[in-house]
Amino acid sequence: MIKDKVVTYFKENYSQNPLIIKAPGRVNIIGEHTDYNLGFVLPASIEKAIYFAAQTNNTDTINIEAFLTFKEKVSFDLKGQNEDFSAFWGKYFKAIIQILNEKNYTLKGIDCVFGGDIPIGSGLSSSAALCCGFTYAVSNLLGLDISRTEIALIAQAAEHKIGLNCGLMDQYAVLFGKKGNALFLDCKDLQHKYVPINLDGYSWLLINSNVKHELAVGNEYNDRRNSCEAIVNKIKESNDTVASLRDVSKEALEKVKDFVDPVDYKRSIYIIMENKRVERMITALGDGNASEVGKILLEGHRSMSQDFEISTSEIDYLVNVSQEQDGVLGSRMMGGGFGGCTINLIKTEHLESAQSAIETAYKKETGIEAECFHLEIDDSVKILNA
Repeated sequence: MIKDKVVTYFKENYSQNPLIIKAPGRVNIIGEHTDYNLGFVLPASIEKAIYFAAQTNNTDTINIEAFLTFKEKVSFDLKGQNEDFSAFWGKYFKAIIQILNEKNYTLKGIDCVFGGDIPIGSGLSSSAALCCGFTYAVSNLLGLDISRTEIALIAQAAEHKIGLNCGLMDQYAVLFGKKGNALFLDCKDLQHKYVPINLDGYSWLLINSNVKHELAVGNEYNDRRNSCEAIVNKIKESNDTVASLRDVSKEALEKVKDFVDPVDYKRSIYIIMENKRVERMITALGDGNASEVGKILLEGHRSMSQDFEISTSEIDYLVNVSQEQDGVLGSRMMGGGFGGCTINLIKTEHLESAQSAIETAYKKETGIEAECFHLEIDDSVKILNA
């Protein structure tokens, strides 16, 4: 198990008494790109995770070492200054250390080793797990008593610092998830509630397209956000109570259609309807209505692909071929876009045959091996050896 390997490596190279943290990845049942529009999202924390082993070291140096993936050791002083490093993950830790300093938290030297089984670039939010898990570890090791809400804000600020202007959905899912439940989050006031996933006889399957996306490297994610803000700014000219697309009805959007960029208009339609899909999904899960859940997933994907334009040909193929299989009720791309995973709702009795058929068809069509994971909803970030 990856956790045991991380802990063993830490004990062999640092000290015998590390704090052990598990920070889960997350799926999003529905509600993509609605978080930064102050709308609704419905994520869940999952079994796949990043594990941290960490301990204070009685120095003025913070040493962080990746185990297995992207092997590299990066050292920072207590202000976040560092020698050159090549690993992209180092930027997240640098940002967090700098933000903690800006907030006047007193830091001390720490040794930290991390590793996990969240596929990088799959849309399972490995970066949120990384940022939230490390901040949670630092808070506990140094007695900083940082609340989970504050950790979410710090992790979000770290993403912003390195160039991804994201909302708070991923961080909240990592920090507040609950086993067996989805997390309904209102991104306007950050109120949340748990929604039991009540679908006996059905299974969730994640299919990793192995088409990688690095949202912070390109401008596509931020470009979508700019489109949404452009529409809000136009509507504000006649209604200054509007703060985000959360406050915009479809009727209000129609009134400015002829005065805005058609691409911005189309993207905003997607956001408005996606908020409604989140509300419909909560009702469908509560009723145990698997057919309606599948229908909402598929509707969401079609709009992400055609209106918001964040899918890829490979992802569209995965969704389309899944609909040809017995027992598959619905499928959609999950995450910020441009690759990653699809999330699929499948009748459990058809799970194996559907998975095999999708994998075979995808390899034949694209030449790429898909990777499948049976989804297990788990708890939020936690200490494993408290």
